Amino acid sequence: MNKLIISGRLTRDAEVRFIPSGTPVMSFSVANNTGFGDNQKTHYFDCSMFGKRAEGKLKDYMVKGQQVVVEGEVSLNQYQKKDGTGGASLNVFVNNVELMGSNQQAGGRPSEPKSNDDDDLPF
Repeated sequence: MNKLIISGRLTRDAEVRFIPSGTPVMSFSVANNTGFGDNQKTHYFDCSMFGKRAEGKLKDYMVKGQQVVVEGEVSLNQYQKKDGTGGASLNVFVNNVELMGSNQQAGGRPSEPKSNDDDDLPF
């Protein structure tokens, strides 16, 4: 079993595309900080969510700066850069995403308006 749970902030707005089979895929990247002070490091995770959840309303809230908790399977993708050196990225096949707090970006999308149930008050 391979399971990863990370919390962090989205580095860009999520994008939805369709693979040749017609399955929707939502792609996004999460930055996760570890350590403190001079020892702080940031790790980046490329995330993909497949299926109906990828094309639902969740995408509207997956904007740059949004804090999330992501759960899924992780894999290491090794590749060769244009300059000939090797590179690697951590990819997460997402099973679950939770939105945490609010988007810290100025001008971020507003939250859903709350319903006003005061209409039934007798005065």
